[in-house]
Formats: sequence, C-alpha cells, structure tokens
Amino acid sequence: MHDTLSDVVTIVGGISAALIFMFVLQRVWAPEVRRRHNDVLGPSVNVIGTTYAVLIAFMLSGVWNNLQNAQANAEQEANSLVNIWRITSDIDPSVGREVQDLCKKYARTVISLEWPNMQAGKPLPPETSEIINRLWKLAGQAQAHASPDSIANYQFMEELRMLTQYRRIRLMHSHEQLPGILRAVLIAGGIITVAASCFFGVPNFRFHVLQVIVLTFLISLVLIAIANIDRPYQGNDVVQPTGFVFALRTFQNQGD
Repeated sequence: MHDTLSDVVTIVGGISAALIFMFVLQRVWAPEVRRRHNDVLGPSVNVIGTTYAVLIAFMLSGVWNNLQNAQANAEQEANSLVNIWRITSDIDPSVGREVQDLCKKYARTVISLEWPNMQAGKPLPPETSEIINRLWKLAGQAQAHASPDSIANYQFMEELRMLTQYRRIRLMHSHEQLPGILRAVLIAGGIITVAASCFFGVPNFRFHVLQVIVLTFLISLVLIAIANIDRPYQGNDVVQPTGFVFALRTFQNQGD
C-alpha cells in the first residue's frame, strides 16, 4: 500500500513539475516566437526521444528478464528441496528421517522468516544456513555408510549442491538493482525528453498541455515499473514463495 501511494505521488509530482515548467515557459517565451524554431527543434527532439525510447526499452527488458530469472531460480530451489525429500526413502533410514525433518524446517523458515526479511531489505536469519550445513553433514554420513555405487546417495549430494547454489543466487537477486549511474541516466533522460517537448510552439495551448501530460505520465509509469521490477524481492511486483508453499504441502501430504 505504501509503495502504491508512493508511485501515485511520483506520477502526480512529475506531471505537476512538467505543467509548471510549461506555464513558466509560456510566460517568458511566447508560443508565436517558439513556433519559428520548430523546424530546427523538431529533429533535435526526435533524436532525444528516439535515444531515450531505446534506452528505456533496453532497461525495462533487462529488469524484466532479471525478475523472471529470480522467479525461476526460487522455483528451482524449492524443486531441489522436494527432490531431496523424495530421495530420503532410498538412503539410510536413520539419516533419511532427520533429512525429512530438516526439509520441512527449511521450507517453513524460508516462508516465514527469509521472505519477509528479503522484502524488507533486512539481513537473513541464520536458521536456513544452519539447516544446509546440517544437511551436508548428513549427506556425508549417508555417503560413508553407502556402497560406492549407490545412486541414491549420489543424487542426494547432487540435489543438495543444487539447493545450495540456488539459495546463493536467490540471496544475490535480493540485493541486485540497477547501478546508480543508470538510474540517474533514466531520470535525467526523462526530464530532458519532457522538457524538450515543452519547447515546441503549438497554436493550441490546451492541446500542447494534453500532449505533455500524456508523455510525462507514460515516462513516469515506465520509470516506476523499472524501479519496482528492478527489485525482485521488494516493491509491488515481487517474487513469491509459491514453490516453497507447494513443497510444504507435498511434505505434509506424503508424511500423513
């Protein structure tokens, strides 16, 4: 709710600033005078607009791909956890029962502790790391008591390796965002593009105002979308722990 209100304020603020600039420009430089320079101003505005359109499209595509990768990685992490649970039926029973308990605890900890902390930008609790360390110790114990050609223990080690890798990538995604210089370029480019459109000398001032409002609204909306999507675990459109919810249901159903 807070983020949505902030987005609305940003859009309204951007449109208000553009309109104030237009009215000031209208006072100090009459449209009739500006109209004489439209032939010179037009090509420059086209270059500015085209350059900014390419830039903003590239950035939006990049952050969208990053969001999709973060979602896919979270699903793969949950899938590896489910695979570890299923493999426990083929390894040493004394180890398998503890591994199942740890899988349940891992899913619950990720959903109830890690996800809220990632959304709030806070450090993650140590519980999940401790669970992974314990799983690696159990994997070593299972491997020591298994035959050299045991496929189940090999799969256990491999899935645990993948689980650890996916978790590291998830933590990396939770801290990733566009560099400050790129955010500055996007904002400055939007301001320049809107300002350049205000310099045209248009006979119908109301129509010109409408054009500037629409352009400012569109640019503000895209910039807000980039800002939200750029943070896969914060903002309005974020990665959800859906895979871990399904994993926990699987554990509960198979454990009954």
